[in-house]
Amino acid sequence: MFTPEMLASVKKVEATRQERLGMEPRRMTAEEKDALLKAYHPDYREDGFDTIKIGPNKGEKVPKELGHLLHSNSRLLHHPIDLTKIDYDTDVLVIGGGGAGASAAIEADNAGAKVMIVTKLRIGDANTMMAEGGIQAADKENDSPVQHSLDAFGGGHFAARPELLRRLVMEAPDAIKWLNELGVMFDKTEDGTMVTTHGGGTSRKRMHACKDYSGAEIMRTLRDEVINRGIPVVEFTSAVELIKDEKGQVAGAVLLNMETGDYMVARAKTVIIATGAHPRPIGCKNEEKFVGKGISFCATCDAAFFEDFEVYVVGGGDAAVEEAMYLTKFARKVTIIHRRNELRAAKSIQEKAFKNEKLHFMWDHVVEEVDGDGMLSKMIVKNTKTGELTTIEADEDDGIFGLFGFIGLLPNSDLFQGIIDMENNYILTDDNMHTNIEGVFAAGDIRKKSLRQVVTAAADGAIAAMQAEKYIADLN
Repeated sequence: MFTPEMLASVKKVEATRQERLGMEPRRMTAEEKDALLKAYHPDYREDGFDTIKIGPNKGEKVPKELGHLLHSNSRLLHHPIDLTKIDYDTDVLVIGGGGAGASAAIEADNAGAKVMIVTKLRIGDANTMMAEGGIQAADKENDSPVQHSLDAFGGGHFAARPELLRRLVMEAPDAIKWLNELGVMFDKTEDGTMVTTHGGGTSRKRMHACKDYSGAEIMRTLRDEVINRGIPVVEFTSAVELIKDEKGQVAGAVLLNMETGDYMVARAKTVIIATGAHPRPIGCKNEEKFVGKGISFCATCDAAFFEDFEVYVVGGGDAAVEEAMYLTKFARKVTIIHRRNELRAAKSIQEKAFKNEKLHFMWDHVVEEVDGDGMLSKMIVKNTKTGELTTIEADEDDGIFGLFGFIGLLPNSDLFQGIIDMENNYILTDDNMHTNIEGVFAAGDIRKKSLRQVVTAAADGAIAAMQAEKYIADLN
C-alpha cells in the first residue's frame, strides 16, 4: 500500500523520466558525495553509530543495531530454551573449525571419546588457511631442540618466556611428525627425505614448508581427516552460551543456526574453545566498504589478484614484512606503510626486505582514509610527525591498487566475557590448556600465548583433547 507522499513522488519521477534518460548527470565532487552520504546514507550518518563499550573491540564505532546487540543482555534471557530437550549429545564439544579445533577433534577421536565440532562458517574457514611460509622444528641429525631454543631466544632479542619457548622447541618435532603421518604434503626429496631450509635467525636448516601455502595444505589435511573419520561437524552454527550444571562444571552449550535462526542444545561432558582470532582492522575511514574490493588481510589468498599492480602493506612486524616480500612475487611494486621510522620485524627478516628491489618503505605514516568507485583507487595517508596529509591515487592505466593490513589479531572471545578468565581478551590457560572452569579447555589463537603459528595451534588442540579425555575419564 503506497502512501499519498509516495504516490506523489512516483508521479514526479514518471513526469521527468524521458528528460532524465537523455541527460548525462554532472559528476559530483568528492566533497559533494561526502555531504550527500552524511546527510542521507545510514552507513555515514553520525547518529546511526554507537561506540562499543565492552570486549576486544571496545572503543570502535559500529551501527547502532550491532551496538545494541553487543551491549544487551544474553539473547537467551527472554527466549524459552528447554535445556532438557537435547539436540546433540557428545563427550567433547569443540567450538571452532580451524587448525586447533580440527586437531583437538582428531586427538579426542583417537582417545575413544565421542566428539563433535561446531563452527560458525565451514570447517577450515579459519586463519590457519592463511598461513604461508614454513614451520621450524629441530628434527634433523645435526640439530637439536637446545640449538633451536638458543637461536629463537637470541632472534627474539631475549624477550621470550623460557617456559613457553622450551615447550615450542620440544614439541615441534612431534607436531611435524604427526602432521606428516596424517598426510600433509611437506616439501620432500625424491627419496622422501623432508626438505628443510634456513629461516630467520637460524643456525641450522629446520624450516619445514609446503611451498608457499603451508597453512592451506595443513588445514586441507586436517579437514579431510575429520570428515574421513566421520566426526560430526555442525557448520554455519555459533555457540552463544555455555551451559553449567549445578556443580558449576561445564555441561554443554546453546547453539544458534546462523541460517535458520533456530536454537539448539548440545550436551557435553567437556568443551574445547578454539574460536581463534581475526585480523585487526587498519582503522581508516571507509575501510569496511573496500574489504574484498582492494583491501585484504591475507597475502596468500589474494596476492594473485594484484599481479603487475601496485600494492601497499600496513604494518612493521614480522608478519607484515614477510607478507610484503611474498607480495613482491606478484605485484610490480610493494610499499610498506609504517607508523614509525624503523621496523619491528626480526633483523634477519629486515635484511632480506631491504635487499628486495621491489619493496619500498613509507616511514612515519598511517592510512587515514580510503576511497574509490566500487574498487579501491585512492587513499589519504598522514605523516605521524608533521600531520601532513598526502593523497595517493592508483595509476591511471591500473585504476586500482591493493592495500593489505598486518597489524595484529583480535581474539574471538565475546561469548566468554565475564565467564572465563582473560587477559587483553585472550583466554588464560595453563600449559595443559585448562581454563578457570572445570571441563573447559582452550586451544589455538584464542589463548594468551607468545607464539601464534599453525604448528602451535595443532599442538594446543592435541593437548586440549588429551586433557579433555582425561577429564572425562576422571568423571566416570
